[in-house]
Amino acid sequence: MAEPTELDHAELAVLLDDVRGSAARLDAALDTLTDLEAREPSTLAGWSRGHVITHLARSADVYRWLLTLARTGAEPGPRADAATLDRALREGAERDTADLVADLDRLLDEATAMPTDRWPTLVTALAGRRHPAWYTLHRARRELETHNVDLNLGYTSTDCPTGYVTWALDESIIVLAARGFAVARIGATDLDRTWTLGPTGATATGPGHELLAWLVGRRSDVRLLSDLPLPTPPAWPLPPAPVWA
Repeated sequence: MAEPTELDHAELAVLLDDVRGSAARLDAALDTLTDLEAREPSTLAGWSRGHVITHLARSADVYRWLLTLARTGAEPGPRADAATLDRALREGAERDTADLVADLDRLLDEATAMPTDRWPTLVTALAGRRHPAWYTLHRARRELETHNVDLNLGYTSTDCPTGYVTWALDESIIVLAARGFAVARIGATDLDRTWTLGPTGATATGPGHELLAWLVGRRSDVRLLSDLPLPTPPAWPLPPAPVWA
């Protein structure tokens, strides 16, 4: 099935509001975070909360760079490569949360300034995959929701909005099916949705947020029903599902 190359004005407005909501929930989670708490471990092995905050800030920079490129047609300065981002992560473990909020505000300002006719512009992710500029908003929302959970500050997969859970399941399952993931069917009991991945393998059912936590490797104690032992999903982040020419 072909992927859409543009969203209408109403869909873009909803998507941008969704990103703002994810950013606001993250901001609320960080509002009372102390310097000592920022140095404590996140749920990601080897990463403190400060590492997660730094990663989110640098991701916001990347997405803002892509949106500026789509809006103006010119690269807004040098683009950070993977080595630069990795070095920033190591050096920014004690990053001030206020700096992250400022980075997110700059990203949202850039998105708000985007003319409607520039959203379909194709941009290239660091991994080389091309997608319309509007898909950058989906990527940003996925980062915000997933890493809010990783911070281990009380936000869990059950707090993720239903619309986001449904979208993230669609995305993850498309990629996993293409990789031959050993699951035949996945059913979200609370979303009234079923996905068929292949002719053989386990059938897993449960609440959508539990399925998503399992598929993106965020919980090992998910409560799912399955007729066969469930395989371990590949490491997250999975590559984007749609690939545009």
